[in-house]
Amino acid sequence: MNRSRETVTGYLFLVPSLAGFFVFLLFPICFSLFLAFCEWDLVSGFRNIRFVGLQNFLDLPQDKIFLSSLKNNFIFTAVTVPLTMAVALFLAILLNGKVYGRNALRLMYFMPYITTIVAVSVVWLQLFHPSQGPINQFLMSIGIEHPPGWLSSPRWALISLVFMMVWSGLGFDLIIYLAGLQGVPKVLYEAAEVDGAGAMRKFFHVTLPMLSPTTFFLFVTRIIHSFEVFAPVNIMTQGGPGDSTSVLVYHMYVQAFRFYNFGYGSAIAWVLFLIIFVVTLIQWKRQDRWVTYS
Repeated sequence: MNRSRETVTGYLFLVPSLAGFFVFLLFPICFSLFLAFCEWDLVSGFRNIRFVGLQNFLDLPQDKIFLSSLKNNFIFTAVTVPLTMAVALFLAILLNGKVYGRNALRLMYFMPYITTIVAVSVVWLQLFHPSQGPINQFLMSIGIEHPPGWLSSPRWALISLVFMMVWSGLGFDLIIYLAGLQGVPKVLYEAAEVDGAGAMRKFFHVTLPMLSPTTFFLFVTRIIHSFEVFAPVNIMTQGGPGDSTSVLVYHMYVQAFRFYNFGYGSAIAWVLFLIIFVVTLIQWKRQDRWVTYS
């Protein structure tokens, strides 16, 4: 009797969490999957949802903005992910040694990550101002008469977002790499020194292999995060100039919440899900070829 009462009590404690899971997660996922095969503009009400089959998905290859967003997403990911991880690893190795003010430097690098991305985007929006921004003011002060237009230039806008995202995401990768470096046994470095290994050989033959699980974790999470980028694009460029900075999440947002084309927006969302799923699955399948578990 007491056991059954404890079981019922336990389930009652789970009800709020389960209700939140079903209402705010499971139902929206299932509903968006249903809408991906429908045409619906929200304003007309639920009764006017019209099933169109695969038409939303068939329209995607004909959508120039979708193709441009897809290309921009892959370029953004291909540049941001390795650059962020490489700079973070370099700084982690430096800060793992005897550096003056090491703790203060660690905190300073981590601060942008814990700052809301909206505030970071607004700050960088001012920094990248083509005429009054501090960056171009500095460039003109050292003799560069025609500095880049940054966010106002189709050539430089996506690069500007890459700079900002590398700066804001550097702190997380840095802290994770620092934790990984402190877990590398010192005896391995001592053995390498006995064998006559220099700094570079110790890095490539000891540090990198021992950090491969950490690198794999950061690689997977960073790719997922880069494909989901939205706030900086929405605040700083709104997909422009032209479509030079439009990404899949932003294009989905525009279709669903500006044009109220929720069926087409849901189709874009599920294409994005499939891309992230396939990329992540490939990484998991190939991890045994380069991840060394300690």
